[in-house]
Amino acid sequence: MDFDFTTLPPEDRYRLLTNFVGPRPIALVTTRSADGVINAAPMSFFNVFGHDPAILALGIQPRLDGSPKDTVANMRATGEFVVHVVDAPMAEAMLVCALGVDPEVDELDLAGLKAAPCVQVSAPRIDGAACAMECRVERIIDWPRRALILGEVVQMHVRDDCLDDQGRYVNPDVYQPIARLHADNYITSDRQFVMSAPDMAHALAARAARTEE
Repeated sequence: MDFDFTTLPPEDRYRLLTNFVGPRPIALVTTRSADGVINAAPMSFFNVFGHDPAILALGIQPRLDGSPKDTVANMRATGEFVVHVVDAPMAEAMLVCALGVDPEVDELDLAGLKAAPCVQVSAPRIDGAACAMECRVERIIDWPRRALILGEVVQMHVRDDCLDDQGRYVNPDVYQPIARLHADNYITSDRQFVMSAPDMAHALAARAARTEE
């Protein structure tokens, strides 16, 4: 089957993209409004796109009525936000934070999460989260139905037990992020495996064997 994305309705493009581009990591994003109200919302159009500078990206669509979501409004007002990569213990709270509530409602409180102060931004981070990245808005690219936010990570908080004894690599027995597939389907990383790239001699030998078949 072939699909012409230049003529396909947006809801069908969304369905196809989210069905096949996955699993996608989930960012639970905290912001603070200009009036000091805390907001938390999950985003699955999210990933990291570089380390020097450390840049991550979020794709956020407006509400159904076309008005901007609180997350984007707060980013524009303050230029700051915090990204938490959702892991298994945070999954249920993430779903609560996704509920549609009025701007004055604190989603962290609604979800039973506690706020902790950040170091370089005024938005709070989630106390006890496996990973929290303090970000400053680098730029916002606007389309009619989507805002693409590029943020520079300026501070990262990692819970001690999520790293190995040398503090270099993640401890897979503790840190098990979840990711979104399609619709309400998710996947967890509790069945990890290791793959190492073959050396060039092996790849060339395999190619030669295929040619001889």
